[in-house]
Amino acid sequence: MENLPLKPSVVNDFSGIVTMDAVSLMEAIHKRTLSCVEVMQAFLDRIDNCNEQHNALVALEDPDCVLKQAQEKDQQLLRGETCGLMHGFPQAPKDLMPVKGMLTTRGSLVYRANITNNDAVAFARMREAGAVFIGRSNTPELGLGGHTYNRVNGITRNAHDTALSAGGSSGGSAVAVARCMLPVADGSDTMGSLRTPAAFNGVFGLRTTPELIPHGIQDKSVWPVLGVCGPMARTVPDLALLLSVQANFPASLPFSRNAQASTFIKPLQRDFKGVKVAWLGDLANRIPMDPGMLQACESAMPLFQDLGCHLNATVPAFDYEALWESWITLRSFLLYRANASILHDPAQWALTKPEAQWELQRGMHINDTQLKFALHVRDAWRSTLDTTFSDYDFILLPAVQVFPFAVEQNWPKLIAGQHMDTYHRWMQVSIFASMGGVPALSVPVNGHSRTRMAGLQILARPHAELSLLQLGFAYDEARRFSMPPRMG
Repeated sequence: MENLPLKPSVVNDFSGIVTMDAVSLMEAIHKRTLSCVEVMQAFLDRIDNCNEQHNALVALEDPDCVLKQAQEKDQQLLRGETCGLMHGFPQAPKDLMPVKGMLTTRGSLVYRANITNNDAVAFARMREAGAVFIGRSNTPELGLGGHTYNRVNGITRNAHDTALSAGGSSGGSAVAVARCMLPVADGSDTMGSLRTPAAFNGVFGLRTTPELIPHGIQDKSVWPVLGVCGPMARTVPDLALLLSVQANFPASLPFSRNAQASTFIKPLQRDFKGVKVAWLGDLANRIPMDPGMLQACESAMPLFQDLGCHLNATVPAFDYEALWESWITLRSFLLYRANASILHDPAQWALTKPEAQWELQRGMHINDTQLKFALHVRDAWRSTLDTTFSDYDFILLPAVQVFPFAVEQNWPKLIAGQHMDTYHRWMQVSIFASMGGVPALSVPVNGHSRTRMAGLQILARPHAELSLLQLGFAYDEARRFSMPPRMG
């Protein structure tokens, strides 16, 4: 492969490239202190050395092919051309939505040979911004469940302990970011699918406001939509970088589309003195938690107080069991509407996991009265959140109810002695943002071992992604400052 002229490299060996934050990597590529070929080779080497242990990335492309694409990106820079913020970034779109010319299995044997002929809008924007697609990130079957395993590509294992779950459904994305196999990664979130794996692997995941990022063909019988796309990253500025591409923010907004790192840092610096924050905890014992989970999240509260936030423990008055029942009604209804062909085709049905079959059968029998009542409860919850946000600027609660569990376990059956009556009841804490149609940022929590990873979710008003990222950035700066120094 032809060697391209470069300015002196900021990194002396490929191993250092993969640990760079994405904003710095973007700058180095555009200043040509790093070539796209160097960057691509570094990440390919990292994937080769690391992915077999974790199985985060699947359906990997031929290395020579992606290196050739990286060389073409370098030639563009030599001509003074740039695709955008992700110029030369290796990416592996989550294996749920289509990518042109690549396998889109959705983690299902039903679609194991499905090569799609178009890009989902979010992926098209990433490609247009210069990303090179090197494969797919693993996901559970049909994206269902908070544990990434399927019979097409196998199990994705936790970034910090391969004996534990990586969470899901964006488990492959979270592990790839946490293990520096990708600089940033996309994900999607209906029931915590960005937030759960972020918490399990110690990274950041942002559930966005519905409709901010196009999320395929949507069933408008439930509107705003429940499922959204969003970014995952190791830092909050990196999260903002990918968000700006996925949401296609114009230059007039804070996430300007240029190659300056300051674009993503300066808007995230903000004073939070006097900002009012509600702490929901476990909703007064309504949400079962693993022993130690609530305490792990509460240990982060002083950091918000140090920022000048006024914290207040509160629980909005609501029938939370009715909210749960309405949630599973809407979820099953939408799953059936999108996948009815599986239920009515015996061959496809035989290839589908029990949890998906349960959802499809429930969805088939939901009538108009049940649907209308579920939508009524959802509207009432959205109104309750509106009232809460009239008193508070942000809402805090745990991102997950359990610590990462054994990788062989399909899903937690018990939490603190309480039986989970569905395969996803253990993720109930995630539905409050989903049903409310509000953005939620999952941030790591300190004070626990690598085998007991936890996260905190920060909720904001609809379309308040910038404020959410600003608080997440301030929190992370305070968190890193408070971390004990590493021993040599």
